[in-house]
Amino acid sequence: MIQGLHGMFYSSEPEELRAFMRDKLGISARDIGEGWLIFDLAKADLGVHPTEGEATPPSGTHDISFFCDDLEATVAELRGRGVAFLDEIRDDGWGFTIRLVMPGGVQMQIYQPKF
Repeated sequence: MIQGLHGMFYSSEPEELRAFMRDKLGISARDIGEGWLIFDLAKADLGVHPTEGEATPPSGTHDISFFCDDLEATVAELRGRGVAFLDEIRDDGWGFTIRLVMPGGVQMQIYQPKF
Protein backbone atom coordinates (compact mmCIF):
# COMPACT_ATOMS: atom_id res chain seq x y z
CA MET A 1 0.00 0.00 0.00
CA ILE A 2 0.91 3.68 -0.03
CA GLN A 3 3.93 4.41 2.17
CA GLY A 4 4.61 8.09 1.60
CA LEU A 5 4.57 11.03 -0.75
CA HIS A 6 7.10 11.94 -3.46
CA GLY A 7 7.22 15.45 -4.88
CA MET A 8 9.30 17.07 -7.61
CA PHE A 9 10.50 20.60 -8.31
CA TYR A 10 11.43 21.59 -11.85
CA SER A 11 14.04 24.34 -11.96
CA SER A 12 16.24 26.12 -14.49
CA GLU A 13 18.89 26.03 -11.74
CA PRO A 14 18.73 22.44 -10.44
CA GLU A 15 22.19 22.33 -8.83
CA GLU A 16 21.57 25.61 -7.04
CA LEU A 17 18.12 24.51 -5.90
CA ARG A 18 19.48 21.22 -4.55
CA ALA A 19 22.23 23.08 -2.66
CA PHE A 20 19.67 25.61 -1.33
CA MET A 21 17.41 22.87 0.01
CA ARG A 22 20.35 21.02 1.57
CA ASP A 23 22.35 23.98 2.89
CA LYS A 24 19.84 26.78 3.52
CA LEU A 25 16.75 24.76 4.46
CA GLY A 26 18.77 22.03 6.19
CA ILE A 27 16.91 19.11 4.61
CA SER A 28 18.94 15.89 4.62
CA ALA A 29 19.42 14.20 1.27
CA ARG A 30 20.62 10.95 -0.24
CA ASP A 31 23.01 11.23 -3.19
CA ILE A 32 21.78 8.76 -5.80
CA GLY A 33 24.51 9.63 -8.31
CA GLU A 34 25.24 12.08 -11.11
CA GLY A 35 24.33 15.09 -8.95
CA TRP A 36 20.85 13.84 -8.10
CA LEU A 37 19.81 14.32 -4.48
CA ILE A 38 16.66 12.81 -2.99
CA PHE A 39 15.55 14.81 0.04
CA ASP A 40 14.24 12.95 3.06
CA LEU A 41 11.41 14.52 5.03
CA ALA A 42 10.28 12.93 8.28
CA LYS A 43 6.60 13.87 7.92
CA ALA A 44 4.08 14.35 5.17
CA ASP A 45 0.39 15.01 4.95
CA LEU A 46 -2.00 15.39 2.06
CA GLY A 47 -5.29 17.27 1.76
CA VAL A 48 -8.00 17.33 -0.90
CA HIS A 49 -9.74 20.65 -1.46
CA PRO A 50 -12.81 21.44 -3.56
CA THR A 51 -12.61 23.83 -6.49
CA GLU A 52 -15.05 26.68 -6.04
CA GLY A 53 -15.40 29.37 -8.67
CA GLU A 54 -12.56 31.53 -9.90
CA ALA A 55 -10.94 32.04 -6.48
CA THR A 56 -9.45 28.54 -6.37
CA PRO A 57 -7.11 26.74 -8.76
CA PRO A 58 -8.75 24.55 -11.41
CA SER A 59 -9.44 20.88 -10.77
CA GLY A 60 -6.30 18.78 -11.27
CA THR A 61 -3.95 21.37 -9.74
CA HIS A 62 -1.25 20.21 -7.27
CA ASP A 63 0.28 22.26 -4.47
CA ILE A 64 3.35 21.60 -2.31
CA SER A 65 4.23 23.39 0.95
CA PHE A 66 6.70 22.85 3.76
CA PHE A 67 5.40 22.92 7.32
CA CYS A 68 6.98 23.49 10.72
CA ASP A 69 6.08 23.72 14.41
CA ASP A 70 7.17 27.34 15.00
CA LEU A 71 7.00 29.57 11.92
CA GLU A 72 8.43 32.69 13.56
CA ALA A 73 11.54 30.82 14.76
CA THR A 74 11.90 29.04 11.40
CA VAL A 75 11.69 32.30 9.44
CA ALA A 76 14.23 33.98 11.74
CA GLU A 77 16.65 31.07 11.32
CA LEU A 78 16.22 30.99 7.52
CA ARG A 79 16.65 34.77 7.22
CA GLY A 80 19.90 34.33 9.17
CA ARG A 81 20.99 31.89 6.44
CA GLY A 82 20.19 34.45 3.74
CA VAL A 83 16.83 33.09 2.59
CA ALA A 84 14.59 35.72 0.92
CA PHE A 85 10.84 35.86 1.59
CA LEU A 86 8.13 37.31 -0.64
CA ASP A 87 5.90 38.52 2.18
CA GLU A 88 5.48 38.50 5.95
CA ILE A 89 3.87 35.87 8.16
CA ARG A 90 0.08 35.99 7.95
CA ASP A 91 -2.78 34.18 9.63
CA ASP A 92 -4.83 32.28 7.03
CA GLY A 93 -7.26 30.83 9.58
CA TRP A 94 -6.12 27.22 9.20
CA GLY A 95 -2.48 28.17 9.87
CA PHE A 96 0.23 30.81 9.66
CA THR A 97 1.92 31.14 6.25
CA ILE A 98 4.79 32.83 4.44
CA ARG A 99 6.36 32.37 0.99
CA LEU A 100 10.03 32.13 0.13
CA VAL A 101 11.95 32.14 -3.14
CA MET A 102 14.31 29.34 -4.13
CA PRO A 103 16.78 29.14 -7.07
CA GLY A 104 15.19 28.90 -10.49
CA GLY A 105 12.32 31.16 -9.42
CA VAL A 106 10.62 28.41 -7.39
CA GLN A 107 8.21 29.99 -4.90
CA MET A 108 7.42 27.89 -1.85
CA GLN A 109 5.03 28.29 1.06
CA ILE A 110 6.02 27.37 4.60
CA TYR A 111 3.26 27.11 7.15
CA GLN A 112 2.56 26.38 10.79
CA PRO A 113 -0.72 24.47 10.97
CA LYS A 114 -3.35 25.20 13.59
CA PHE A 115 -4.86 21.74 13.28
